[in-house]
Formats: sequence, C-alpha cells, structure tokens
Amino acid sequence: MIWQCALWAAETPEVLERRCVACHGAAKQMGKLRLDRKDLAESSARRVLEMTSSGKMPPGGGLTASELSSIRNWVEGLKPWSFSPIVKSAVPAGRNPIDHFVQAALAPKGIRPSAEAERRTLARRIYLDLTGLLPSPEEVEAFARDSRPDAYERLVDQLLASPHYGEKFARQWLDLARYADSEGGVQDYARPFAWRYRDWVIRALNDDMPFDRFTVAQIAGDLLPVPDRVATGFHRNTITSREGGVELERIRFEQLLDRTSTVGTVWLGLTVGCAQCHDHKYDPISQKDFYSLMAFFENAEEVDLESPLPGELGVYRGYAAKFRAERDKVLAEHKIADTLAYWEENARDAMANPGKRPNWDISYDTYLKLVDHGQRILLKKPGERSAREQDALVDYFAKYSQGGIGKEKYDELKLKELTEKLRKLEEQYPRLSVLMTLAESGAHEPTHVRIRGNWTDKGAAVEAGTPKAVAPVVGKKMDRLALAQWLVSRENPLTPRVTMNRLWQELFGRGLVRTSEDFGAQGEKPTHPELLDWLAGEFRDSGWSTKRMVRLIVTSATYKQASEARADLLTVDPQNTLLARQMRMRLPAELIRDAALRVSGLLNDAVGGESIRPPQPEGVADLQYSMKWEETQGRARYRRGLYIFLQRTAAYPLLMAFDAPDRTSSCSRRETSNTPLQPLNLMNDPVFVEAAEALAARIEEVPEGERVARAFALCFGRAPSARERDAVLGHVARRGWFGASRALLNTDEFLTRE
Repeated sequence: MIWQCALWAAETPEVLERRCVACHGAAKQMGKLRLDRKDLAESSARRVLEMTSSGKMPPGGGLTASELSSIRNWVEGLKPWSFSPIVKSAVPAGRNPIDHFVQAALAPKGIRPSAEAERRTLARRIYLDLTGLLPSPEEVEAFARDSRPDAYERLVDQLLASPHYGEKFARQWLDLARYADSEGGVQDYARPFAWRYRDWVIRALNDDMPFDRFTVAQIAGDLLPVPDRVATGFHRNTITSREGGVELERIRFEQLLDRTSTVGTVWLGLTVGCAQCHDHKYDPISQKDFYSLMAFFENAEEVDLESPLPGELGVYRGYAAKFRAERDKVLAEHKIADTLAYWEENARDAMANPGKRPNWDISYDTYLKLVDHGQRILLKKPGERSAREQDALVDYFAKYSQGGIGKEKYDELKLKELTEKLRKLEEQYPRLSVLMTLAESGAHEPTHVRIRGNWTDKGAAVEAGTPKAVAPVVGKKMDRLALAQWLVSRENPLTPRVTMNRLWQELFGRGLVRTSEDFGAQGEKPTHPELLDWLAGEFRDSGWSTKRMVRLIVTSATYKQASEARADLLTVDPQNTLLARQMRMRLPAELIRDAALRVSGLLNDAVGGESIRPPQPEGVADLQYSMKWEETQGRARYRRGLYIFLQRTAAYPLLMAFDAPDRTSSCSRRETSNTPLQPLNLMNDPVFVEAAEALAARIEEVPEGERVARAFALCFGRAPSARERDAVLGHVARRGWFGASRALLNTDEFLTRE
C-alpha cells in the first residue's frame, strides 16, 4: 500500500530507529524496505505493522507490547482526517451554531462579518437557492414590506414547502447519479423511461425523505421488506455499449466498475476507482477493498418491470386482448414458428461454441446488442418467458435474422413485411410503461480481483466487504442492503460529512472542503473542521432531515450576509475562505434557462414527467448516431431545464456552454468557466430569442414611463439607478425593447445569484 502522508498528523515511532534501521536504513535495505526516511517509512507503514505484529520482524526477538502499540498508533494516525470519528462540539444556546463557528474563526484575525444583504437581494437569493426560480416583482415587494420579526423565516418555510424545492436540489443529485436519458456508447439509444427515477428523486426531496432511507432505497430498494424498486434506477444510469464484437462480460464488468466508483464518490467522497488496477497511491484503500466493494453488485441484474403510469392500465386492458390476438394472427400468417425455433437453437449453439460458425456468431452478437437482456431471454424456454420478452425476441428475428437463416429463407417468410406489420401494431396499441430497476439474480458468482485492472485477468476471489480503514461491516449478511445500512451507520463518519459539505457547496458556491469529490489525502482539508463536524453530527443525530439542515443554514447570519467584495479582505482573505461575506455565484446552466423563461412569462412550471426536447441550433442532432431531435411542441417545450432530454453523445448546447457535466460519470462539483460561447448562446439560442421577444411584450404592457422600472423589477428584483435608466432608454431608442431585453438577459447581474 503506497500512501503519501504529508497531510496526516503522525510522528514516525522511535522504535523504528532502535530496532529496524540497522537492516532497513541508508546503508542496507533488506527486503527492499527502507525506514530511515519518514516518507519511505510511511509508504511502507502497513507492511511494517503486518511484519511486526506477526512476530516475523525484527529477527532475534519480537517487539514488546508497548513497542507494538506505538507502531499500531502510528499506522492508525496515517489515516486521512475524514476517516476519524465525528466530534460534535458544544455550542452556546440561543444562537445559530453556524454563526458561532464562523465568527470564532473570524475573531482571531480581527475580521468582522458583513452586514445582512438588502431585503430585495435576500429575497432573490433565497428563491433561487431553495426553488431555483426567480421571484416575481410582487413576491419581492411583499417580502421587502413585511415588517414582522419572523418574516424571513416564514418565507424560508414557504419555499421549503414548494414543489419546486425538490426540482432545485434534484439537479445536484442527478449530477451525482450520472443521470441521462440515453445510454451512451456509439449508438447512444434513448432510455424512454429513465425519467421515472428522476421523478422519484424529486418526490423524495420534496417529502424530505430522511437521507438514510434515501440512501438505502437507491442502493438496495429491491431488498427492503416493502420494496422501493424505482429508486434502484440509480444503478441503471450506467453507460452501455451496443458495438459489434464487444463482449457482454466486458460491458458488465465496466458497469460494475462504474457502480462501485459511483458509490465511493457519492457517499464516501473518495476516489475508490483509483484502486481498480492497484492499491490506492494516496488513500488507505487496497485493490482488495475495491473488489470487495464491487462484490456487493456482482450478483445483481438489470430488470425492466411493467409499471403503468396513472390512467394507463385501464386503457391498456381495453385493447390488450385485441392486440395479442392481432399479433398472433400476423405471426401465424407468416409461418415463422419452425424457423424461429431453428434460429434460437443455432443462436444458443453460437453462445456455447464461439468461433465455430462466423455467420451465426455475428447473428448472435447482433442479437445481444439490440435486445436488452437478450442472453437471459434466449436461455429461457419459450413458455418461461414473459410476453414482453418473447415479443422482443420475435421482433428481432423478424428484422435482423437474415444473417443467420439466409436471405432466401428471410425473403420466403416475408420477414421485412412482417417487421412493418409488427411496427404498426406497436404504434396502434402502445405497451405499458416500464421501470428500470436492479434486483438480485439468485446466482452466487464469485468476485475476483482483476490483475492490473484487466477484466480478463482474474486474481484471488474476494468476499463482499467495505474498506477496512473506514469501518468494516460485522455480523451481517453481506448484500447490498448491508452496504446501504453501513453507508449511513454511526461507524461511518464519511457519509454525513460528505453530504453536509455538498449541501454547504450548494448554498455558498464552495464546500467547507473545496474538493467535495475527494475527502482523501489529495483533497483539501476543511476550512472550518469543527463546523463541518457539527453539521455532520447534527444531520445524523436529528433524523437525517435535509430540509431541517437547509433551514438551519439559510437562517444563519452567515448565509444572510451581503456578497459585495470588501477592501479589507483583499489581502487577509481574498478567497473568502473565512466566510466574512456571502459568495456571488453564477447560476447553473439549467437555472439560466429557467430564469429567462420565468421573466418572459413563458415558463411552464409543471413538476415531474417525461423529458422534453426544446429547440436547439441546427445541425447538433446530426452529431448523434441513433436518433433525430424531434422538438417538443406546445407549452411543454418551455418546461424547466431539469427536464431537458440529456443525450450523452450530443448534449443540449446551452447546457454544455454553461458547464453542465456530460453525465458519463458522477459529478460532485461543476466547473464555472467564462467563454465567448456563453454570451453568443444567450443572444442567439432559439429559447433566449423567444424569451427576449416575450419579455419585451411584457414590458410594453405598462405605460411608457414605467417600462424601465418594470424591466428591472422582472429581471433583477430592484429599481434602476438614473444611469441605468438612461442606458436602457438609449438602447431602446436604437434597437427597441426586443434588443434591450436581449441585453438585459445577457447581463452578469441577471445570471448571478448575489
């Protein structure tokens, strides 16, 4: 195990100098082990502990209990700070604990906190932070004029209860869950029901589902006494490949790697994926630890379940029998039964004897890539398959079996004609909607360490287990449910720390640990360690309520501070790590679009449902292999950015321009770039052109003398200065209100949460 321990507080024990350096020093390094240098000693710490504890070293007599204890304490001290137990410090009563910790860090440096932000700024901030939507001018004024002492707390409670709260915080979680509406790979086919997992996330956040339950449901919802299968869609966000010649076993191995690494990122804040090929070079995670974590997912399989949407089942039952009868009639007319059985028999032979007959190898491989769970279906007898599984196999046979059965037989059975008939039946009689889930397969395949991470090179078998340096699971059946419960157990200090740090990041623009994706040795240490531990302990001890913690943070004086830069901080704290003011944050990509639609009056704020395809620049869809971008029509095209169809290989340009991740892997922290493409998007993107036209129309509804004030109230929640008023009127004189609206939607203030 190679660890770089410069960030860890542990002195090299004196016993190494007395008992070990003679054989393992500068002059001689027996066993290629050198212990006279601190960095080299620390990099071999686990080896030293193993050899001395077993009595193999030093020769001529083992160490005393006291000496062994000093080595053990030294090794334990080499763990990253984040692995240590949470210590929840006492806080004075009658004061927000956050302010206590922040001001305790400011006081020794003689720094005073900033004053509270102006009420209109505060209203805009809290609306954006809790719902992701701009407040209307009327909502801003209502708060500004509310003189009740608890007016702010009342507004916070109102926004926490808004259905848009779940949408706002779902955006961050979907980044972590690498959610997308397509499967990735070259073909990148659509996943038409992926959105049902997104809806589950929004509902769970709106309901303030305790985070421990939120965790267990996604990791192992299928194993609960009352299953929550839709939540396991978290694991179905992996990338897949339908490329010819790519082995299914390799695809599955890469999906297991992704699931393992994602759990490590999302709940542990660790780069566990670095241990795929070798022991982690910086953190105490061995390669065996990584594959032991992967073993929790080894015997799970992807399962698509028929799960009708509200109102769907009754309609389906009305035509199900007719659909089945018509389909059976069409199949009988084409007399495919014998040839289908022949094709199945030969496909199974190709599965068992690859390389025997190349044409059948190709036919079988194509089938595997085009039919989801195709191998599982083929291995079942026809009578054991569900109707949906049998239909999928028959549909493939009708369309693609020519490579196996030959062109002559394909034409004789008129399978091209059959394919068209089946397609029309599917259009006429839509099937029930589906849930993408994960479930235990019932198999007990062993998990092996892969030598150098190569999927074909299997090493020693390992049992399911958690990283030993964090906390091992003891005395439980080692399944995904045990893993989920361990993630939120008191023995694991990482999950509450990592989760609260990301919540802080969402509300301040930067976590107390800036590297929110890495709580290991290569990550940064917390700027306020006592505050982070208090938040983590409070979150865990008070029932894992996220809304409670959000309320605690946003009602603190620290959160409510003004965000203006201060001259006295430029040299003392230029990065604002001590939190003497709030942070200005550019809105995330989705919220920039939402803001434009909101002020223009175009926004359709319906919560949940299928993804949309709004207008996008011409030619972008042509970059995608498998499908065309069919624009959503009507009011639905103006739904929130959260619902934009995420095509992995041809992502929506506006989202990419403003740093949305590609969702190929878990993203804990978005970058914030500043590029020429961004203003070009805001000026010319079809959505922003429409928004500017609609905003201009809204402004022109009021008397001419009130229009500038109306524009500023809509866009910024405040009144214009005299200089701003003159500048806007000058722009209107040259380009009209449409041109002025385009300029307003492109300003830094419009795109920024103060």
